[in-house]
Amino acid sequence: MSERTPVDVDGQIEAVSRRLDTGERDRQPTLVSTISQRYATTVEDLWDACTSTERLPRWFAPVTGDLRQGGHYQVEGNANGTIETCQPPRSFTATWEFGGGVSWIAVRVDPDGDQARLTLEHSAYADMEAQFWRQFGPGATGVGWDLALLGLAQYLRTGTNMPQEAEGWEATDEGRRFVTASSARWAECSVTIGTPRPDAEAARDRTTAFFLGEEPPTES
Repeated sequence: MSERTPVDVDGQIEAVSRRLDTGERDRQPTLVSTISQRYATTVEDLWDACTSTERLPRWFAPVTGDLRQGGHYQVEGNANGTIETCQPPRSFTATWEFGGGVSWIAVRVDPDGDQARLTLEHSAYADMEAQFWRQFGPGATGVGWDLALLGLAQYLRTGTNMPQEAEGWEATDEGRRFVTASSARWAECSVTIGTPRPDAEAARDRTTAFFLGEEPPTES
């Protein structure tokens, strides 16, 4: 945390890798969103930042519970779940339970040259996601994960809290650019797995409006 210059949020969009794939779980098709970023720190420090109840609130959210394999966790104001596997300091998997639905996250920390890379996969049954997907596409969860990685980049670079923690940040020019760009990147990921472009772009616009607190565009 020796650098004090805030993260360039426009550059942050380019620093993140995003991918969308189809998969399978329990013989049922899934949709898998993957987001990844390289950070100027060690594997051990990145793992600690992602698993420490003292550090998680600095860039993500307060997390309570028994943070070990088999334990249950709660993200304040968001999801809860059970930690299914945990292999410090490299990986953990957990259920992600929110709004009556269950999906899964897999978090991995790997060495990347003299730095460390965080990769997160978020998987859900395709049939469970169908209606939600048509309305919002992968950006519904993808933009949220992009905001989390932005917070992590800011915290690891400067030691200060995430920029989006500031009240009304999304309404600033910087916040609007970030949300709009993230939503657009996830829409392009959707197109790569076969979503018709008009549908992906309509879902993108609804997702962007949601995160910016605006009225969704009117159906034409």
